[in-house]
Amino acid sequence: MKSPHCLKTPAISGASDDRPVAVGARRWPGARAAAAAALRVAALCIVSYLLACTGIAMFQNHLLYFPQRASVGEMTADGLAPWPSADDFRGLLAEPSTPARATAIVFHGNAGHAGHRQFYSDALVPLGLRVILAEYPAYGPRTGDLGEASLVADAERTIALAHDRYGGPLLIIGESLGAGVAAAASPRQREAVSGLLLITPWDRLENVASHHYPLLPVRLLLRDRYDSSHHLAGLQRPVLVAIAADDRIVPARFGRALYDGLPQPKRLALIDGADHNDWFYRLDANWWRQAIAFLLTAAD
Repeated sequence: MKSPHCLKTPAISGASDDRPVAVGARRWPGARAAAAAALRVAALCIVSYLLACTGIAMFQNHLLYFPQRASVGEMTADGLAPWPSADDFRGLLAEPSTPARATAIVFHGNAGHAGHRQFYSDALVPLGLRVILAEYPAYGPRTGDLGEASLVADAERTIALAHDRYGGPLLIIGESLGAGVAAAASPRQREAVSGLLLITPWDRLENVASHHYPLLPVRLLLRDRYDSSHHLAGLQRPVLVAIAADDRIVPARFGRALYDGLPQPKRLALIDGADHNDWFYRLDANWWRQAIAFLLTAAD
């Protein structure tokens, strides 16, 4: 009989399933699946981002220009005259009852058409100004192309034609997009222009676009630049910059940046409590009187 002390202890297997390596091996398929899912999500995000960039690059005109079509008859229904004629329509004309002391050309914002801006003539004609509400190509009844090159070249021709017909003083007024058009066209007709009133303007369109689309490379995607700071750097004409304090479309800091870079003579007007599209209702006749007086006096 064998001694109990001689009993052999069962051998312990060296291939235990509890080893860390074995445990890790069993979990690897799950980790690989998670990594693959993460890659699919990243790829989807990249594709979506590229599609967004492509969409903005292809359809940016639809984000910047909102023309409304109308006939000449519809646009002159409220008593404004076609200018220079119905056959060669470039805008709407309002004349004062007495000889005009100056002519003002208004380049409107990006939506609607010139007929929607009669409030300018309502404010300026009583001050003795002849008012031309300029219309853009592809707006109202006009044919032509949208885009910076087209609008600015057309504005330059409008300024030249008005100066040829009426002489000076000739004031240029631009609102929002129209401020960018006026800033680009006026230096090309510098000898004809006496002063500029820029309402809710930007310094550079790319800065406004980057504000609204901070995750997109808008500086690379934009075709139309409307670099007003660059255009006005050497104009040497009086400029009044009017900014809406609570502007949510073109925040006030961009108009202030434009003003800061302008040479003298210049003046800044902050319209308290105003947003991008309601600023006009916060101005009175005295505001317009002082604005026109500055532009005409500083131009002398």
